[in-house]
Amino acid sequence: MNIPDPAARFSVLLQQFFMDYLIGQRNVSPRTVASYRDTFRLLFHFAEQHVGRPPHKLRLTDFNAGLILDFLNHLEVGRHNTIRSRNARLAAVRSFAHYAALQEPSALPVLQGVLAIPMKRFDRPMVGFLSREEMQCILAAPNADTWCGKRDQAMLATLYNTGARVSELTSMRVKDVTLGRGSCVLLHGKGRKERTLPLWNDTAKLLRRWLRQINPDPQQWLFPNRSGGQMTRAGVTDRLKLAAATASEGYPPLKARHVSPHVVRHATAMHMLQGGVDLSLIALWLGHESPATTHMYIEADLAMKQRALSAIQPVQFRQRRFRPPRDLLAFLDRL
Repeated sequence: MNIPDPAARFSVLLQQFFMDYLIGQRNVSPRTVASYRDTFRLLFHFAEQHVGRPPHKLRLTDFNAGLILDFLNHLEVGRHNTIRSRNARLAAVRSFAHYAALQEPSALPVLQGVLAIPMKRFDRPMVGFLSREEMQCILAAPNADTWCGKRDQAMLATLYNTGARVSELTSMRVKDVTLGRGSCVLLHGKGRKERTLPLWNDTAKLLRRWLRQINPDPQQWLFPNRSGGQMTRAGVTDRLKLAAATASEGYPPLKARHVSPHVVRHATAMHMLQGGVDLSLIALWLGHESPATTHMYIEADLAMKQRALSAIQPVQFRQRRFRPPRDLLAFLDRL
């Protein structure tokens, strides 16, 4: 790359990283592009204050380990990001550093420092999930006599039925639902991965009733907001919390529960596991890349651990007094 101006070279490298590498070569999903874009927006805003240069004047030599470590600390302390979010930002930065090192070998000494920054370890909290009775109360809470109530009933039933991520739920369109014999729904997951999941009869009935309330255009959002647009993550969360608050009036234990779309996803997995569904199938159902991710649900279910323990008979043994052999060398020779 024969561009003498260091600032211009950095700008070109970053644009090529997004257009040629992420989109052209790797064909990453729009969500990944958006996540990486937001990372560099935050980094540039921080660097302008830290280095004293606006984004268009940054040089590759400014992109060093000291700056990145300060940026990561700023995310945790200044912006109160979780360690998981901090690591996601670091992954984007390291991906660019790896690309830049291949394109500009002369900058390798600086970029190696960035590539050497480790991901930060964090404690994984115990998975929280709702009981079957709690889920039933929440699903029955929306007022089915109103437009929003019909939508919320169908939406929350679909969320629980599929265990979908909230992004998968909000991106569903009318064309993604097949009703009739073998009712199913198509989910668009992470990294453009798609999966088709069957629907319970009750979920299919609610969706059939809901589809009569909206525009049947196949491209229409399946669960639109009042304006007909795509619902946001916050919108889904608010409707779920409203249903939980309504349900708690008749089922007080729900008042002390933390309820979110991800907690419902956990509930789907836990109820499948408790019902005897194989862990590998649950991984496919949830769209996990590895069954190892799904293993946390076993860790969370104390009842399953107790059943496993009761199935194992304790080993009977007698204590014996240890007596050392007289000839230790002979003992060692026999090993």
